[in-house]
Amino acid sequence: MKAIRLTRHAEEQASERGATEAEVMEAVAKGSREPAKHGRELCRYNFTFGKNWQGKHYPIKQVAPVIKEEADEIVVITVYTFYF
Repeated sequence: MKAIRLTRHAEEQASERGATEAEVMEAVAKGSREPAKHGRELCRYNFTFGKNWQGKHYPIKQVAPVIKEEADEIVVITVYTFYF
């Protein structure tokens, strides 16, 4: 697999939205992919969570990085998280 690099924006968004860098890497490696704008892809991967996030309990956390696959690396543009 190609090297995975997070942009500064992706690092900031992951942190603000409760995802770790390890979760982002796993979501890119193992997640399902779907087309996104500008030739990018959205990767989705569900993690068992079972904790509180912003005052509410959620059993699942979905980490969804937006990536651009380059010739020699995968660049993570931003990171979304969904709790349910």
